[in-house]
Amino acid sequence: MQIEQIKPIIEAALLASSQPMTTHQLGDLFSETDEVGHEQIARALEALAGDCEGRGVELKEVASGFRYQVRQDVHPWISRMWTERPSRYSRAMLETLALIAYRQPITRPEIEQIRGVVVSSNIIKTMEEREWIRVVGYRDVPGKPALFGTTRAFLDYFNLKSLDQLPPLSEIRDMEDPQLRFEPEPLPARIVRDLSIDPDADAAAEREHEADSSETRTDTEHHASADAADADDTTADANAPAASSESDEPGSDTSPLADNPIATADEAANPAADVEPDAASQDSEEYRA
Repeated sequence: MQIEQIKPIIEAALLASSQPMTTHQLGDLFSETDEVGHEQIARALEALAGDCEGRGVELKEVASGFRYQVRQDVHPWISRMWTERPSRYSRAMLETLALIAYRQPITRPEIEQIRGVVVSSNIIKTMEEREWIRVVGYRDVPGKPALFGTTRAFLDYFNLKSLDQLPPLSEIRDMEDPQLRFEPEPLPARIVRDLSIDPDADAAAEREHEADSSETRTDTEHHASADAADADDTTADANAPAASSESDEPGSDTSPLADNPIATADEAANPAADVEPDAASQDSEEYRA
């Protein structure tokens, strides 16, 4: 058969099939009398892929075989045909699936050790129900934990032909959110105090430093008070001569002894000395009478 005769048959088979078809499955469509080999089927598939240029569908090769699918460019309009919203997967599920895809075979405890949290049993169950992962063996350690690996259904769902088509981790780091980077940007350098090994010693030293500071403040206040007192004494001494000179001036009324000075000590001891003599003799005569 000619290539132009094989192309419609293969195209119809791919459109009628609900699953991707391999070249072996497509070869079973032809009998021995048709004399169609795998080479002719491969050329027919290549020609069909070329015919899809500029159309809304494309011929895509995935892990399970070849299939027709809607192009990514027209997907936003085609998705309006279905009222149900597309499935949204949790961050924990995607992280677990990524670890299995990049590090398979891997056990559940190893996934928990990398993520730092416990892997929910519902996540493993959901991925097994979708046939994205399967148990490929058991680790030869105590407990015999199961080893998980991806399936062809996983590759078909993500339009991958093999695991080699997974994006490298370097590209994933470039595409991810800057706030979720594995390696945070270095912080600006700053001078910090070295931490001591013994925090009790640091606390004691800090208390001693505070005590020395308080003593220093006390001494400073004492010296300030002393200086103020000396300044007051100096002011009083400066004013003292002026006061004494004013009291010594003649005619000053500040001293009570200025008008009646005391001549002798006997006068000071005997106030009657200031009495007139006539008054004294009169008192004596009245006493004798």
